[in-house]
Amino acid sequence: MESLLACARSWVKEHAGSQVPHLLRAEEWLRQINPAASEAMLLAALTHDMERAFPGPDSPKQDLSRGADDPLYLQAHSERSARIVGGFLREQQAPADLIEEVMALIRVHEVGGWPEADWVQAADSLSFLEVNVQPFLDMLSSTWAGWTPEAVRAKFSWMYSRIRLPEARQLAIPLYQQALEKLRQQEEHLKRPGEPKPSLQE
Repeated sequence: MESLLACARSWVKEHAGSQVPHLLRAEEWLRQINPAASEAMLLAALTHDMERAFPGPDSPKQDLSRGADDPLYLQAHSERSARIVGGFLREQQAPADLIEEVMALIRVHEVGGWPEADWVQAADSLSFLEVNVQPFLDMLSSTWAGWTPEAVRAKFSWMYSRIRLPEARQLAIPLYQQALEKLRQQEEHLKRPGEPKPSLQE
């Protein structure tokens, strides 16, 4: 079990760029909230966003006019990640049933739907709220891809509210509250151009 996970970690570290901390922490969060997590669950948590590491003509594009949780984008993102991770696992000669289970979990990592999928989704949200808040705040300064304070707030709220597991939601509350406070500070700074940027790091 650990050798395949170690191989997947190396693959993530080699290719995932700025997403490496989020993906590694998602696996760690899953181990914390569910010590009995299966190999398939751990692999899915670790690799769920890997399609972003391999941009191509079929890379999905988010449309913020459909909301920060654009369902068409999230479905295409999840399906593409599942295909790419499935290909990687086949290259590692992983068992076919394991590959299918990992791909199934990645396909629903944004929405959950059954116990194993809900654990993976919760780990994704916890990791996002812990390590992916700052990149979204940074996008406000450049108005990158149309991310406004309202859109970022909606993204943070969605990543928190989608958590189905009560025990995971309890762990997410302080992370969510910190994210909203950092957003408030960033909004205040943007209203006062020329002032030193506040420190938003913990």
